[in-house]
Amino acid sequence: MEGGDEIRQLLREIRDAQREQLAEYRRVTERSLELQQRAVARQEQIGHLYRRLVGVGGVMVVALLVLLVYLLVKWSRYLFG
Repeated sequence: MEGGDEIRQLLREIRDAQREQLAEYRRVTERSLELQQRAVARQEQIGHLYRRLVGVGGVMVVALLVLLVYLLVKWSRYLFG
């Protein structure tokens, strides 16, 4: 019977080790999911900021082009003679 007790003890140890591994796997998986969610949130924030910057830059380019056309029209007789 001693062999049966050893086998039971080994099986318990294997079971306990598997439970520990499963708990660690769950912890790591939850942490990974949390980090991914934070990364997605940051990407969304950066995307909103990028769109704002592109919008402001586009408005500035249009304003500068309008100013350039205005100045060329106003000064065309002096520049082109």
